[in-house]
Amino acid sequence: MTLEATRYDDGTVTYPGHPRGPDGAEPVETIDLSEYTAEVVTWTTSTATPPGVREPNHLAIVEFDVEGESVRAIGQLTTGDIETGDEVRPVSVDELREPGAGIREPESQAWDGYRFEPL
Repeated sequence: MTLEATRYDDGTVTYPGHPRGPDGAEPVETIDLSEYTAEVVTWTTSTATPPGVREPNHLAIVEFDVEGESVRAIGQLTTGDIETGDEVRPVSVDELREPGAGIREPESQAWDGYRFEPL
């Protein structure tokens, strides 16, 4: 599993990737952000979570530096013991939420993904 960002022919990098980058730039490569560390820009704790999502749910906006390009992502944290400015790394998890909760059939979507863990 990868945490896939896209680089465009103008040099910008976005996450998630899109068919066209800023100013219509073409995608030229994908970058696996799970190979990088990031810095916490801001974070929060949600205590009113959707069905199947752990409570409390710690979330952060993090910023990766990919060869001089800033790339931001939002995701769950592994802990609430976090501060703005902390360095984190993406860690793969099998279930970001309980597949049996909610109205969707568990087989209808992927449940795996990444959380951010403090270093």
